[in-house]
Amino acid sequence: MFGLVDVLLIVLVAVVVLARQFRARRLDSERRWWLLPALLAVLALREPGMIDAHHPAASALLLGAELLVGLATGAGWAWTTRIWTDPDGTVWSRSSGASVAVWVVGIGSRAGLFALGAAVGVHQDSSALLLGLAGTLLVRAGIVARRGQSPRSGATLSGAFGDGTIRAMGKERV
Repeated sequence: MFGLVDVLLIVLVAVVVLARQFRARRLDSERRWWLLPALLAVLALREPGMIDAHHPAASALLLGAELLVGLATGAGWAWTTRIWTDPDGTVWSRSSGASVAVWVVGIGSRAGLFALGAAVGVHQDSSALLLGLAGTLLVRAGIVARRGQSPRSGATLSGAFGDGTIRAMGKERV
């Protein structure tokens, strides 16, 4: 039963997050950007079936790969997000077309990992996917929040990779 609930939760969170990210949104420095990923991680870790007891090494390797794919997807999504500042100093963000490509590659990589695990007989729980999604959202939100705090003067604009437009680039802290 929990597996079905996890899958429905993953789909619901992904749809809500994606729908919100492709609209221009004001970045708020006081927002708790880490809260949703932390909640998803707690929900993922509540079940003991994340590591297959019959194939612990292969299962741990697949879980590690899932987490790496999640972190890479979050970083790619964050760096393809367009961030700009209005003349009044308000910072805005919106995912770009390149963000869609990052999501497609991330989902394809996760499907490949699931197929690989199924081919070698490793039982994979949906909680690993939920933990990977938590990692994706945490890295994305953290990088975007950090990029949004960069020093700005006037109407500094920051483009996203693949945006296709030329903009004045503000200095970003790394």
